[in-house]
Amino acid sequence: MALGLSAGVAALPAVAQPPERAGHHHVHQKWPQAQLQAEANAEIAQDTVKITLAAELSDATQTAVADALTKVLEDTMKQAKAGAQGKTAIKISSGNYRIWPMNNKDGKITNWRGRAEILLESTDLPAASELASSLSDRMPIDNLRFFVSPQARAEKEAALLEEAVKAFRDRAQALTQAFGFASYSIKEINLGGSGARYESAPRMMAMAADKASVPLEGGTEMVSVAISGSIFFQQQQK
Repeated sequence: MALGLSAGVAALPAVAQPPERAGHHHVHQKWPQAQLQAEANAEIAQDTVKITLAAELSDATQTAVADALTKVLEDTMKQAKAGAQGKTAIKISSGNYRIWPMNNKDGKITNWRGRAEILLESTDLPAASELASSLSDRMPIDNLRFFVSPQARAEKEAALLEEAVKAFRDRAQALTQAFGFASYSIKEINLGGSGARYESAPRMMAMAADKASVPLEGGTEMVSVAISGSIFFQQQQK
């Protein structure tokens, strides 16, 4: 895991005055304002996989395709739920379901095609791979997607927030002293962040013919928390 901090500042001309202090009169005094930004980021492993299983069928009529797809979907879903018993980390749900006509060059319908999907999502990558493998004769793997689970992302962002806040405060204090002011007050704070995804190698897009489970390996994502805002410089140092 890599952790980095960055901060940038831009001083602006004098603007709106800060709140008046008790016992003092600064009604006509305007203090200069500065804008600052601080960011903390870390590269974390993608701990969750979503596997798309898909079946495509064709037949002479729309009804025939619908009946065949429904049977494949029901049978595979039943088998998936049975295989996932005792494996609470695997979430099983239906994906896209679509039936469409196939036309010849004259625009006449020649036959119908249909596609149905089942989605497996889990933080237990070996268990998800084993289950998908057992279902591949009915519905082969069509796609794999790795990502960071919401829980892992929230935990990392909470830690990064502390780092970003400290960087913002340190830069604000350093800038205040550099310009010869005694203190500063915060006018506004904005919180943001971004994530860059680094995908794993696409070599695991199909199951082996003997239905052996395929090892799954996720990539990494760069999670960041950014704080931007503006401060008032207060009271020139003597």
